[in-house]
Amino acid sequence: METKRRISKRTRRNWEIDAALLISAVAASLSGIYFLYYVIGGYQGGRNPQYGSTILFERHLWDTLHTWTGVIMILAAIIHIAIHWKWLKSTLTRMWKTVTLQTKPVNKNARFNIFINAMIAINFLLAAISGIYFLFYPGSAGATQPTFIFTSLVWDLIHTWSGVLMIIAAIVHFGIHWRWVVNVTRRYFERHTNNNASLATTTAVIEAK
Repeated sequence: METKRRISKRTRRNWEIDAALLISAVAASLSGIYFLYYVIGGYQGGRNPQYGSTILFERHLWDTLHTWTGVIMILAAIIHIAIHWKWLKSTLTRMWKTVTLQTKPVNKNARFNIFINAMIAINFLLAAISGIYFLFYPGSAGATQPTFIFTSLVWDLIHTWSGVLMIIAAIVHFGIHWRWVVNVTRRYFERHTNNNASLATTTAVIEAK
């Protein structure tokens, strides 16, 4: 009889954190794309012809969705980084030794993977910091908003384009790890299906007695 491999608690935990990160990132990205095409500002019939346009939700709901899925994504990312901190530390150490010629260079695939991870990390950090700025200073980017290091218009540009670059890098990252995602996801739900079936069988036996 074929024995199915069970996923470890660590793998299950990683999958659950990654799933929360993915779902919140998709929601934040979709709402961000909405604001990319339906910019704030202007007036009805004036320089902003999309003024008052409704796509699925009203504008304030898109704003709420973008804000709080962004917050969830930041929290999930912090947990994700904490879980993988040893790997991150060892990778940075290895890259430093490679740069200083203390060890042989890593292979091409590993370099590309590290580059994509770095792109995600840098752009995520920029998007998160600029997002926190707008969390405390909500509203359209304009001269009336407080200036903290940069003007609100610069923060808006940083938030927008770091988000775009992060989405592109995240899609590539997802593609690189697609096989792991599919395999672990299948085993994750097979386990829960088997557990539910066993629970139903046990309940039926108890009720039959």
